[in-house]
Amino acid sequence: CLDSEGKLHEFGSKWRTEDCNDCFSSRDGIRCCTSYVTPVDYDKEKCESIFNKETCSYKVVEKNNHSKECPVHSWVG
Repeated sequence: CLDSEGKLHEFGSKWRTEDCNDCFSSRDGIRCCTSYVTPVDYDKEKCESIFNKETCSYKVVEKNNHSKECPVHSWVG
């Protein structure tokens, strides 16, 4: 199978894209989904979510002090 970047993948192979998607190749084609969960229930006035592309994960921190993490009550992915 050829992916969207024109790279060839064997049937049954798995890989992670630069955009943090996990992909799987089969005879039916290529299927991809996000490899991370997104924070949705946190104090958006006091805090902000920051995505780290190297770890493919979000961190939720205080807007005024990024060294302090905020509690997250729900994630989706």
